[in-house]
Amino acid sequence: MIGFWALFAVSTIVLMVTVQRTHAAALVSPPEIVINAKGDAFVTKVQLAKMLQDEGLIRDFQSKEEVSPEKIEEFIGSISQVKSAEVFMRLGSEWRIEVELKKPLARIYNKYDETFYLDEDGDVMSTTPAHTARVLVVTGEIYDRRNGHSVKDIINNDSLKSILKLDEIYRISGYVCHDPVMCSLIGQLHVEKNGDLILVPLVGDFKIIFGSADSEEEVKAKFEKLRIFYKEGMPNVGWNKYTEISLKYRDQIVCRTKPTVASGDI
Repeated sequence: MIGFWALFAVSTIVLMVTVQRTHAAALVSPPEIVINAKGDAFVTKVQLAKMLQDEGLIRDFQSKEEVSPEKIEEFIGSISQVKSAEVFMRLGSEWRIEVELKKPLARIYNKYDETFYLDEDGDVMSTTPAHTARVLVVTGEIYDRRNGHSVKDIINNDSLKSILKLDEIYRISGYVCHDPVMCSLIGQLHVEKNGDLILVPLVGDFKIIFGSADSEEEVKAKFEKLRIFYKEGMPNVGWNKYTEISLKYRDQIVCRTKPTVASGDI
């Protein structure tokens, strides 16, 4: 009797090993690729499949044991525009790759002739030749680099705060991006040599001196002042009366009007 059960146990183990080997050696189908993007899709399914093929991570007539979910996730995660990636292996030949892309808030042009995006998490992401996001454009005295520090790095380092502007750009671009009114009014952010942040509106021949953006509370308060001015002030005086609107000073808006032309000067 003991010999029977021993033989049964050995046979079961051999069967399980055989099934596992057969399962591992079975060919898999091409992966189902799902890309989740908030807005512009900087990487398409076709592009991602091509990158994985070029890297040798997926190919035709590939067995299940040749698929490395860890290496695939690591490679996709290294792509600048990708926020996260997961690979799901299923029973049989089916498998799935899910990718979440980053959402850009602003496109930055720095002092080193570099251009890159700043995403909603405060990280830098590279541009791609095929896709351009419709986001706030940022120019001027910007010394932040494409392969430099993230917003989190700057916020936690007083030395970096005194040199770099990415944290202030992040606060303003985040507010503009998530506010439908300001998103429709503001087209560009410019950094002056003195450190002042300047908003360039899409409508009107004037500039808005924002000053600093050292905290979310400061940014919110300044944009609320601007919102009130647009709602109550602009309809009465028109879009072409001012050359400059300053939000720098607490609890007030300072405006500079365009010089009037005397009739004798025409």
